[in-house]
Amino acid sequence: MPNSPSDRPGAPRRVTVQRKGPLLMEGPVEVELEDGSVVSSDRFRVALCTCRRSRRYPWCDTSHRDRA
Repeated sequence: MPNSPSDRPGAPRRVTVQRKGPLLMEGPVEVELEDGSVVSSDRFRVALCTCRRSRRYPWCDTSHRDRA
């Protein structure tokens, strides 16, 4: 039995947009980068970097956070 709606074949994936943060997406996902290469994650939720500061781009490493 599926654990979430996105576990069903053909079901839409949920993407959560945050004002000052990454895109949160239900996984697993494949991301095609500008150079045509593809990276994947089989995690149940992934954070995609939108600020491009991440050392692990396209995955978010919280580099967008203000440092005290």
